Amino acid sequence: MAEGLRVRKDFGKIPPILAIPNLIEIQKRSFERFLQEKTPLDQREDNGLQGAFNSVFPIVDYNETASIEFIDYIIADPKYDLRECLEKGINYAAPLKIRVKLNLWEKGGDSGEKRLKESREQEVYLGELPLMTETGTFVINGVERVVVSQLHRSPGILFSHDKGKSQAGGKVIFSARIIPARGSWFDFEFDTKDTLYVRIDRRKKLHATIILKALGHTEEQILRTYYPIEEIKTKAGSVTRSVSNVLIGLRVFKNILAPKSKEVLVKEGGRITKSAFKKMEAAGIREIPMATEELVDRVTLADIIDPETGEVMLESNEKLTEEIVEKILSLKTSAL
Repeated sequence: MAEGLRVRKDFGKIPPILAIPNLIEIQKRSFERFLQEKTPLDQREDNGLQGAFNSVFPIVDYNETASIEFIDYIIADPKYDLRECLEKGINYAAPLKIRVKLNLWEKGGDSGEKRLKESREQEVYLGELPLMTETGTFVINGVERVVVSQLHRSPGILFSHDKGKSQAGGKVIFSARIIPARGSWFDFEFDTKDTLYVRIDRRKKLHATIILKALGHTEEQILRTYYPIEEIKTKAGSVTRSVSNVLIGLRVFKNILAPKSKEVLVKEGGRITKSAFKKMEAAGIREIPMATEELVDRVTLADIIDPETGEVMLESNEKLTEEIVEKILSLKTSAL
């Protein structure tokens, strides 16, 4: 008799009709199909671990000059056996390694065809994979468990705010969280100066525009999407601005006259109201004069290029300084 087993006596007189089935056979077979450990590497089906890796790979960089391909995975022998894991209070698990191939490509000239420059394989250690025991259980931190519980948030977008408790002045700070079905979490949050930041998996915060640039948006596209755009022209020392909704509420430094009737639509120093803006549109006014001082500290939408020399005077998304403004106004042709 094995030591530690309880003795069971059967006093029944009716013989059993059916043998008791193996109640944990389904769980064990399911886990075996998930691992496919005993299946040859080149004959594994596209499910379980194999299917998970196939859904992620290949991984291609933004410029499509490098790619990582998945070859196969290997489950090594566990470092400790089941009894040692129970005694030491550790997980009964085995090292999981994958073999991947790094391909480096170089693009041809005008044709744009890619040519394989270099290819190398390497074995990568991913982590410890919990193993199922013969009784259909897992050993986690030395404790035998049937089901390993794990909290999983429902995917979606959550909006919240601090109700003004984090700031002395009672200013409400808004935040948002994007929870995908699979992948990294994104946390968007404002600071006291209304600058928007993002955290990936609750790590160091970055400017939210970095995420937009990583998704392929240019600085000009970002500025056009999130900021009001005003077209300004300079020529021979004079500055004009295009008539658009951006002008509503702004003051003018010269009288705005109707082209035909010479009626004063907006007086010097007055604000452009909605009714005055409609009159300007009805009169066919497309541009109005602008004070040169208003150009300072404005942000450029696109690169400012000297039309005579082709030199980039100021790049996109940079502020106009007094020096740059003077240089632009000194040009004979339009630079904005």
